[in-house]
Amino acid sequence: MDNITVIAMVSIITAGATIALGTMGPAIGEALAIMKALEAVAQQPDEADTISRNLFVGLAMIESLAIYCLVISIILIFTNPFWNFIIAHGGK
Repeated sequence: MDNITVIAMVSIITAGATIALGTMGPAIGEALAIMKALEAVAQQPDEADTISRNLFVGLAMIESLAIYCLVISIILIFTNPFWNFIIAHGGK
């Protein structure tokens, strides 16, 4: 197997692992945040507007972690810096 094939395989596997593992944490965090927000609304219904506003800001912050993992995966697949290095040095 030549170096280009190895770089391609490692890039694809790493991109898949980044998406798989990088979205588990935000998904669990979002579930916990929603659970706690629903509990807070159940205890204090008159503060539902404030709680939901803070919940949406928090969910946006949590979701940004998953978006960062997506960006890293796209970089690994499409603009991998190792491609140019391997191709410039003969590819073998």
